[in-house]
Amino acid sequence: MKKITLIMIAMMLCFTSFAQTEKTLKRKVAIGRFTNETQYGKGIFYDAGNDPMGKQALDILSAKLAASEKFILLERDGLDELILESGSDMQKIGADYIILGSVTKFGRKTEGNNAVFSETKTQTVEAGVSIRLVDVSTGLIIYSDEASGYAETTSKTTLGLGGTANFDATLSDKAISAALSQLVENIINKCMDKPWKGYVLSVEDGTYVISGGKSQGIAAGDTFGLYKKGKVVKNPQTGMNVELPGTKIGTLTVTSSYGDTPESEISFCTYEGEEFSANELSNYYILEK
Repeated sequence: MKKITLIMIAMMLCFTSFAQTEKTLKRKVAIGRFTNETQYGKGIFYDAGNDPMGKQALDILSAKLAASEKFILLERDGLDELILESGSDMQKIGADYIILGSVTKFGRKTEGNNAVFSETKTQTVEAGVSIRLVDVSTGLIIYSDEASGYAETTSKTTLGLGGTANFDATLSDKAISAALSQLVENIINKCMDKPWKGYVLSVEDGTYVISGGKSQGIAAGDTFGLYKKGKVVKNPQTGMNVELPGTKIGTLTVTSSYGDTPESEISFCTYEGEEFSANELSNYYILEK
């Protein structure tokens, strides 16, 4: 009897854990190339468009965000130019959020300690990074921060025996990674704070086509609320336009998805709710429930 009771309790705990697991739709994040604001590595033939340190930071951040399995990463070379071209309509970039970053500090030093029979050499690298996270739907910076990271290695020789290491090039990776690690959790939390948002792309013969598909975690049977955008008002204190909360007018249910890449994926849906104009789709958006 005791054994059966324990098994039942274990099954209930597993069921509860499964029930509490919420489905998460992946956000699309565009990462612009990091800039190198330090003087390190900037010689006569320095090319800002092909800066190794900026590329290094971008690759490390991309790997950390990919490991969370919460994002579809869209690397966009020349992102600043794309933003200028899109103007106020930043949704043309095809992402939910944009990450802009820079390496703001980089330094390395080697310190030695000589004793009678031994010699110790310590190599240290310090790196600083700055991050800005932009919400594409509003064009506002929703998170901005900077952090520093350190990395070091020590070699020791005794009576001429032991390691005599040259400068360890991997220390720069480790220092930048340590700095970014302090910011990644905040980036993830900020991106996941708001519900997943999409748009109705087309309405034809009772079939509703929405943005997003399989790679973001959308599957047949998923339901989304359809909202009419709220009125845009101007804040006299800041001079900025503010969009008021939208009004839910119906529910979309996914029947199938189509597309080969995150940029081209779409989903087909049925709809229940108030009638709305298929010629004014820009006035509506969808949210995950």
